[in-house]
Amino acid sequence: MSRDLTYFVSDVHLGLDYKNPTRREERFVAFLRGIPADRTEALYMLGDIWDFWYEYEDVVPKGYLRVFSALLALMDAGVKVYFFEGNHDIWTYSYFESLGMVKLRQPHFTRIGGKRFCLGHGDGLGKGMHGYKFLKWVFHNRTLQRMFSALHPHWAFSLGNRWSRGSRLAKGETYRFMGEEEPLYQYLDSLKERADYYVFGHYHSHYEGNLPGGGRLMILRDWMDRSNWMVFDGTALTYVEPR
Repeated sequence: MSRDLTYFVSDVHLGLDYKNPTRREERFVAFLRGIPADRTEALYMLGDIWDFWYEYEDVVPKGYLRVFSALLALMDAGVKVYFFEGNHDIWTYSYFESLGMVKLRQPHFTRIGGKRFCLGHGDGLGKGMHGYKFLKWVFHNRTLQRMFSALHPHWAFSLGNRWSRGSRLAKGETYRFMGEEEPLYQYLDSLKERADYYVFGHYHSHYEGNLPGGGRLMILRDWMDRSNWMVFDGTALTYVEPR
């Protein structure tokens, strides 16, 4: 049987203490276990799968055993698992790679089943957003990361989870992707390298629309209320949101 399926998922925010985090993790595990491994070529996790992730050389956040078990089962069955850092799970250094996953940088262009894809989380791409881009630089600064790593994991994880609980998402605030007004939309349409599909997350708002320069932009929503993902069968990319 040929491996003609590719899956895309984003913004699960595992660990976020909002609504029902236990049920959200169960839904995500069910999604992973429901992927037909014998027909699937790859799974792309487009960032913010975890609401907060910080790893030390010998310490990673506790829990998520069923999530990692399901991911390992997919990889053991021959499915390639790729991931992007989101703005919440920035600090992934080597643990995911040690399990067999592959880290990608946005915007990432690749060919899947004869179609060109441009993939990423979607944060910080485009003009403006100077405050956010400065904060992102701070989070990626190696000196500041080493200083943060000097904290005991108990305090580091406590601070990280406290920051997470203060986010817009944790407060239940919603956002609607504004189409051509969005910096991401304008940025992608300005790229010289073109794609048939542009697949991103981050905005917690489902959107589908054609870019003026060609190609279809598709945004995944978050997992707060219900599951959602996209699947490409070699011909068409379909948005799936079970009721």
